Amino acid sequence: MNGWFEDFAVGARLPTRARTITDADHEAFCKLVGYDVPLFLDHAYAGSRGLRGRLCPSHLIMSFSTAMTGDLFTDTIIAMVALDNARFLAPVYPGDTIRTEVEVLEKRETSKPDRGIVVFRDHVYNQHGQEVFTNDKTVLLKRRPA
Repeated sequence: MNGWFEDFAVGARLPTRARTITDADHEAFCKLVGYDVPLFLDHAYAGSRGLRGRLCPSHLIMSFSTAMTGDLFTDTIIAMVALDNARFLAPVYPGDTIRTEVEVLEKRETSKPDRGIVVFRDHVYNQHGQEVFTNDKTVLLKRRPA
């Protein structure tokens, strides 16, 4: 879907694709951003903290979710204006499959007739249907040409 501003209705909930977080994804992300944290890298250390294994960093979950939701407006996004109210609700581990459902919270016109603001809430779920992350993002989108 390449959603224009007009295509999003307040209250709508839109599914996106799912993605399994592989060990390679996890390791590459930690290396890329420089996370040298035993909780993310050492299975035994994480287990000693009462976890079932090493955790995926919160920003990995946020990044994957943002990529999934971007499918809704790939060609119509002008800018992401804000990220608010991020909450990490449950642990995510390598091997988990996450999916995002996007809720349209609000939309408003801007002073420029070719664009509008939409506020989305991302609901990220694991393979068991448990919500593991949520955040609100404000996006500047193109309006459909007249």
